[in-house]
Amino acid sequence: EVKLVESGGGLVQPGGSLRLSCAASGLAAGLPLNNFVMSWVRQAPGKGLEWVSSINRNGKRVNYADSVKGRFTFSRDNDRNIMYLQMNSLKPEDTAVYRCNAFESDLRHYWGQGTQVAVSS
Repeated sequence: EVKLVESGGGLVQPGGSLRLSCAASGLAAGLPLNNFVMSWVRQAPGKGLEWVSSINRNGKRVNYADSVKGRFTFSRDNDRNIMYLQMNSLKPEDTAVYRCNAFESDLRHYWGQGTQVAVSS
């Protein structure tokens, strides 16, 4: 079974930076990570899920929500089965639980448990 584990969250002051990681394990030999489109979503306290960013299978195309564009950078290392979300110029409204998602098809997609990010002075 594919497992996604996020890390790198924490408490940071406004204007600070964090780098989140999402490590994948349990991938079958015939289903490497580069079969999956990867995404980050977040959920702020009392709010619904918000899509943050997605990266295509080879990492060459990345899309961002307007709320994070220019501040966040999503990258992936398919050889190491790990993805990164570099978050700069953090704002209090970025406070949320951040979760990564791996999507291959409607029948094969996975979620991590999430990592908490808190932006506060």
